[in-house]
Amino acid sequence: MARSVDVMTTQPVTTIDHWISGARVPGASGRTAPVHDPATGRRTGVVPLASSSEVDAAVKTASAAARDWRTSSLSKRAAVLFAFRELLHTRTDELAAIVTAEHGKVLSDAVGEIARGLENVEFATGVPQLLKGGFSEQAASGVDVYSIRQPLGVVAGITPFNFPVMVPLWMCANAIACGNAFVLKPSEKDPSASLFLAELWKEAGLPDGVFTVVHGDKEAVDALLDHDEIAAVSFVGSTPIAKYIYERGTANGKRVQALGGAKNHALVLPDADIDMAADAIVSAAYGAAGERCMALSVAVAVGGVGDDLVSAISARLPKLTVGPGADAGTDMGPLITREHRDKVAGYVAAGAEAGATVVVDGRDQDVPQDGFFLGMTLLDDVTPDMTVYRDEIFGPVLSVVRVDSYDEGLALINRNQYANGTAIFTRDGGAARRFQNEVEVGMVGINVPIPVPVAYYSFGGWKDSLFGDTHMYGPEGISFYTRGKVVTQRWPDPATSSVDLGFPRTR
Repeated sequence: MARSVDVMTTQPVTTIDHWISGARVPGASGRTAPVHDPATGRRTGVVPLASSSEVDAAVKTASAAARDWRTSSLSKRAAVLFAFRELLHTRTDELAAIVTAEHGKVLSDAVGEIARGLENVEFATGVPQLLKGGFSEQAASGVDVYSIRQPLGVVAGITPFNFPVMVPLWMCANAIACGNAFVLKPSEKDPSASLFLAELWKEAGLPDGVFTVVHGDKEAVDALLDHDEIAAVSFVGSTPIAKYIYERGTANGKRVQALGGAKNHALVLPDADIDMAADAIVSAAYGAAGERCMALSVAVAVGGVGDDLVSAISARLPKLTVGPGADAGTDMGPLITREHRDKVAGYVAAGAEAGATVVVDGRDQDVPQDGFFLGMTLLDDVTPDMTVYRDEIFGPVLSVVRVDSYDEGLALINRNQYANGTAIFTRDGGAARRFQNEVEVGMVGINVPIPVPVAYYSFGGWKDSLFGDTHMYGPEGISFYTRGKVVTQRWPDPATSSVDLGFPRTR
């Protein structure tokens, strides 16, 4: 990466490259985007925005690499994945520092993100077992039938800014293990982590071209969605973009899984342990400044539990420190951009104007003036017609909605257009079991605030939180990045061969 000087700050600015055919490649389009340190607001880098012709060249390189990689043995693939896993494990601190510098999340959160991504790599190391097919001997007289799964070729991942390591690892680990070449289009807001991953893949022994990084904006995205040699696309981001990705990709004959937005609820029953619920909700609502698709953004207080719950949550917020993510003792870092911070602050103002009770106002808190900081906001008496309830805010704003009964709370959650994840806090096993059966979402936590599945299950929501019929990573990820084939074979004595125009029978 080349370095220049930002004339506004006289600080070095890094020029970030693409990664094509196992090496850094400078951008050639002439278009770029700035990269900032959200904790200071300073421009720290510049990232190229690829043209459609640059994307085409990168995909062609990946396609050539895919032809050889698909014929590699499962043992070789597993060996590369094990080596990648070890490198990722030993160099976690370096990668976490990169994430914090460009995203802003606290170092412990960045380390946690990498650890969850690492779980997906560990799952993918079992590819020799995961790709085992079935075999039926003597399905008919002298006939055996067996199934196999084969790679698709070149697949693409379009990933968001909020998890610049974990989400790419949700995709690329399984895709590569299955024998595909993988083209990553990361967020242009925090692109450097993707290059670090690329270098680790190369060091692990992955052949050049099997993992590619192309930076860009809509032009690059459209080029991937339209490219004849891209067989499948995985996406995580907002619902409008997820819908666009799904519609354009499938119109071009591609397999697409597009994960969209969320409005995750926590249903708190009157018998819940309030202190435990408050700890969990604060952690899930304000961690990573609320910039998580699995953040709890709505607490649904049932019956008389509302006052105690709001009091417990509000008592915890002054004890939390907002500051640069790299500083020891910081609990919550900045938001990703100045524009996004201002947008989130606008939602707080809109909630107050609509009649919500502002219990804690993040706009008034003592936070660093440099950077893109906003304090934690707690809104009570929120109603479903308010924008703070309807919209995915993606910031440190928690809304409390009060309902009279479990049934009313369940109906509220099930009416919501988003259905990513939800949680229930209760001591009643029967109520929890009923909730997991009746709630219409893809992921459920029972006294667990962020129910992100472990790597050997699969991640994904329902309704407007998912476009496509396949969830991400885990067993469904293996299915997504492969296609099935059934082989029917026999080895008869040539003397028994004859012409038979009837439909084949097994009896």
